[in-house]
Amino acid sequence: MQRNLLFITALAFALSLTFSTISVAEKDTYSWPGWRGADRTDVSKETGLLKKWPSGGPKQLWVFKNAGIGYSGFAVVDGTLYTMGARDGKETLIAVNVSNGTEKWATPMSGVLGNRWGDGPRGTPTVDGDFVYALSGPGTLVCAKKSDGSIVWQVTMGTLGGRTPGWGYTESVLVDGDKVICTPGGRNGTVAALDKKSGDLLWQSEQWTDGAQYASPIVVEHGGKRQYIQLTQKTLAGLDAKTGKVIWRSPWQGRTAVIPTPIFSDGVVYIASGYGVGCKAVDLNSGAKDIYVNKVMKNHHGGVIKVGDHLYGYSDGAGWVCQNFKTGEMVWNEKRSLGKGAVACADGMLYCVDERNGKVMLVEATPKGWNPKGEFTLSPQTKLRKPSGRIWTHPVIVNGKLYLRDQELLHCYDVKG
Repeated sequence: MQRNLLFITALAFALSLTFSTISVAEKDTYSWPGWRGADRTDVSKETGLLKKWPSGGPKQLWVFKNAGIGYSGFAVVDGTLYTMGARDGKETLIAVNVSNGTEKWATPMSGVLGNRWGDGPRGTPTVDGDFVYALSGPGTLVCAKKSDGSIVWQVTMGTLGGRTPGWGYTESVLVDGDKVICTPGGRNGTVAALDKKSGDLLWQSEQWTDGAQYASPIVVEHGGKRQYIQLTQKTLAGLDAKTGKVIWRSPWQGRTAVIPTPIFSDGVVYIASGYGVGCKAVDLNSGAKDIYVNKVMKNHHGGVIKVGDHLYGYSDGAGWVCQNFKTGEMVWNEKRSLGKGAVACADGMLYCVDERNGKVMLVEATPKGWNPKGEFTLSPQTKLRKPSGRIWTHPVIVNGKLYLRDQELLHCYDVKG
C-alpha cells in the first residue's frame, strides 16, 4: 500500500513538472512593442528558429482578413498584435489575438489619408505598459487602453504646427520614460515631446524647424546624455531628451522622401535614403563629422539592418547589399534572386520580402555572400491594392511566428517548427 502511495505521489510530481514545462514553453517569451522592436534595430534576440524552410515555406497558421487598407506594421505584446488600417471611412487601431487570428477590438482614430500609392495609415503602433500609442496618416496621435482600445487622449500634429507630408504621417512614435516623441515638423519645432499620460506638450525643438519627413526617431545614450535622433530631408540631428535642444546636427541632401530609420552603434549614426541619394555614417565622438558618404546603400523604404559589423538591405540599382558598417564599402550584392523589398532579422537570418510579387526568402545574414535557405510566396494576396502600390509592410518575427501583411490581409506563419 505504501509502495503504491509512493508511486502515485512520484507520478503526480512528474506530471506536475511536465505540465509546468508545457506552460512555460507556451508562454510568450519575447515582445515586439513597436516599430523595429524594443530597441528599433529590427534585429530580434529570439533563438531556436528554423535555419532552413521546408519546400513551400513554413506552415501558415492563420490569415486575418479585415485589417483594412494601409501599410501599417505590427506591435506584438502579451499575445496580441496591434496594427492600423482604413475601414469604413476611418483609420482604425486594431487588436488581433495571435493564437487564432481573431479580432479583439477596433477603435477609429481619424479620417483616411488618401494617396494614389494606396490610402490609409503607414506607421506602426507602440505599446507601453497598459497603453497603445498610434499616429494616423492625417496626423492624429492617440493614446488608447491596451485592454479595450478606448481612447485616453488624442493630439493632432496640426495643433503642434505640423503640416501633413505628401505621403502622410508615416512615423511610428517613440515612447521613452514619461514621454511620447513625435515629429509634427514645422514652425513650432520639428520634434515634440508629449506627456504620455495626458498628451500635454512638454517641449518642442524650437531650434530645429524642418518639415516632417517619413523616418521614425530613436533614443540613445551618448556622451553622458540621453538624446533623440531624427532625420528629415535636410538634417540629421540629436536632441537633448530633457529639453529638446539641439545637441548636434549634420546636413543631409535627401530627395523626394526620406524614410529609413537611423541606426546607432558605438557613437556612430548611420542613415540611408532612396531616390539616388545613398548613405552616410556620422561619428558623434568627433563632433558629428562624416566618416563616409557614398551610394552603396540607396535604401528607399525597405529598411537597413546592422548585424555584427555589417549592414544589410536593398539598394536601388545594386539589389540586396551587404555593406561594411565601419568603412562603408560594399561587401557583396545580389540582384537576381529577389526583387526590391523589406527586411527583418531573427536568429542570424534575414527575412526578405519582394514588394512586387510577395515572394518571401530566408537568407543567412553573413558577409560571406547571399545564401538563401528557403522561400515561399505570400498567399492569398489582396485584390484591393492600388496599381501603384506594393507589398510594403515590413515583416515581424516574434515568439516563433512570422507576421506579414498585404493591405487588409494579415498572415501568420510558424517559423520555429
